[in-house]
Amino acid sequence: MALNAAAAPRPTGWGRLLGQTDVLLAVGIMTIVGMMIIPLPPALLDLLLTVNIAVSVTILLVAIYTDDAMKFSVFPSLLLITTLFRLALNVSTSRLILLHADAGSVVDSFGGFVVGGNLVVGLVVFLILVVIQFVVITNGAGRVAEVAARFTLDAMPGKQMAIDADLNAGLIDENQARDRRRAIGEEADFYGAMDGASKFVKGDAIAGIVIIIVNIMGGLAIGVLQQGMGPSEALGTFARLTVGDGLVSQLPALLISTATGIIVTRAGGTSNLGAQVFGQLTSQSRPLFVAGSMLAVFAVMPGLPKLPFFAVAGMALAGGYLIRRSNAAEALAARTPAATEAREPDQLGPQQVIQMMSLDPLEIEVGYGLIPIVDEQAGGGLLRRITMIRRQVALDLGLVLPTVRVRDNLQHAPNTYVVKLRGVEIARGSLTPGHFLAMDPGTAEGDVPGVETREPAFGLPARWIAPVHRERAELLGYTVVDDESVLATHLTELVKRFAPDLLSRQDTQNLLENLRVEYPALVEDLVPATLTVGEVQEVLQNLLSERVSVRDLVTICQSLATHARVTRDIDLLTEYTRAALARQIARQYSDDDANMMVITVGPRTEDEIANSIQQTERGNAVALSPWQTQRLLAAVSTEVERAAGMGRDPVILCSSRIRLALRRLLERRLPNVVVLSFSEITSQTSVEAVGNIEVTSGNEAVHR
Repeated sequence: MALNAAAAPRPTGWGRLLGQTDVLLAVGIMTIVGMMIIPLPPALLDLLLTVNIAVSVTILLVAIYTDDAMKFSVFPSLLLITTLFRLALNVSTSRLILLHADAGSVVDSFGGFVVGGNLVVGLVVFLILVVIQFVVITNGAGRVAEVAARFTLDAMPGKQMAIDADLNAGLIDENQARDRRRAIGEEADFYGAMDGASKFVKGDAIAGIVIIIVNIMGGLAIGVLQQGMGPSEALGTFARLTVGDGLVSQLPALLISTATGIIVTRAGGTSNLGAQVFGQLTSQSRPLFVAGSMLAVFAVMPGLPKLPFFAVAGMALAGGYLIRRSNAAEALAARTPAATEAREPDQLGPQQVIQMMSLDPLEIEVGYGLIPIVDEQAGGGLLRRITMIRRQVALDLGLVLPTVRVRDNLQHAPNTYVVKLRGVEIARGSLTPGHFLAMDPGTAEGDVPGVETREPAFGLPARWIAPVHRERAELLGYTVVDDESVLATHLTELVKRFAPDLLSRQDTQNLLENLRVEYPALVEDLVPATLTVGEVQEVLQNLLSERVSVRDLVTICQSLATHARVTRDIDLLTEYTRAALARQIARQYSDDDANMMVITVGPRTEDEIANSIQQTERGNAVALSPWQTQRLLAAVSTEVERAAGMGRDPVILCSSRIRLALRRLLERRLPNVVVLSFSEITSQTSVEAVGNIEVTSGNEAVHR
């Protein structure tokens, strides 16, 4: 421990001083307050007045060279401190002027040299500075700060939604989104503080006028009544010092006011104020040509001096000529192939190539005709719907949907969209922007004009209708949705269908790490003591493949931790887990009264299926003869269609020994048929059999 302490470097000198900036600031503010009470000698006052001017110049230069106002976010607090410091100096100089008729060399120089010893000129100059600061700069800066604060607060919701949209589109990650949200909050706080801080400068200008009046009147009274001076002598002495004091104070105040105006009027940019002003004023040659021509016309007019107008006109025309040549050279360089070839190696460096090779888990490519539904500025709401889909998938399936990247692709038809899973197309569809999709649920009464099509998510017959026919279609019983809802519904179904492929091993690790926060013993007992992360991932994928939510990760992990000590067969572990999730599964396929419509499997058919189960690379599978498989599939299809015709959505109920094998036999031909085992039915569920499947050993299948 001693060695570590000795090895650690200790700050010395300037570094140690910077480490105590909070103490230095507190001491400095208390010293400023003390200056208003404790008399200061003239020599120290000269030094402090010089420091005041230097600080004001420094703040103005920092404001000019700052390329972003938020990089100078301490300015409102600094404005308060400098105003307090300036007022403290005013109090100190006023005390010396009234007590000793002497406020040091700096005040005396400003009162004598700057105004030439003429008190009237000094008073006029002082009043002009106050008017410039108070009426022009301070009022304008205060108004700009007020408007900026109001618009910044009004724009916060839109900026937050834009950040969420970029996050959903994959343009930024979570850390970048967090930083941008923090920047928005800091911007709102900054402009709100500037709105109030501008009042400090205004109050300082008013205080300067009051102080100069008090000093002149008080000095005249003290000189005549206490020091035995004549009225003219007292007025000359105290007025000269008071004017000097006022000029010394108002010059830094004017610099600070100018810095305030620069800060609040700065727009976004990547360079300092000087570079922006020069670059934008000299970006075009035509304004300089026009200005030079007008000045030349003024020069030839009788009565006006010719030399200054001709000189400035010549400089303007020469500047316009140089700017035109520079712009032409830059345009030629941009069109030169060699310049393009020279830039390509930087644009396609190794890092860029690696980024191009990365695949997004889920992405949507849209034709240029569908860009308006993505662009929020054009009123598009697709990105907000994707955010809602991610939230809903997390609640329904317990799956954290990765970022869905949305990009335009001009190679697609204008109104076509393509959904890709890790770079491979899994679905596509076509929308008609500005129209509604009308679907007949089977109860529509009448017809509505439109373009025949098919709903992309479920393949149902539908038609695109104009907005004027929407109300009529709804009255006739059609289900009417907008184009964004069509795409969002299709995406939701694709996410549910391909949920196992979207759940990566890293996602599984993240789920377990989140669970470890509240259930550390459970996770440590399961991973890696009993199962690997990959094996847990396979079980979760098996559950998601049959649309069983993995949100109850505690129950899933408890079941795995219990049964994995007996077997590590993924299929068996999945069945044990389904039994542990019986309440959830039974509720998922029951109505509000806990009633479930089922199609049972006959005992002879169960025996034949059980006897034909074989172990394969994909797990247990049914190895029936082709004609038996065909008969079984036909029997299941008939029962399911008959139940659907009765307006019911039944599930197939069988024993746990054949459930998984039967499900895998049916998933290609009947992917939407749900197969449950008796162990997944709770005692609170009321089961009603609406059919039975019995395939005989002969050539007939019995359905009851």
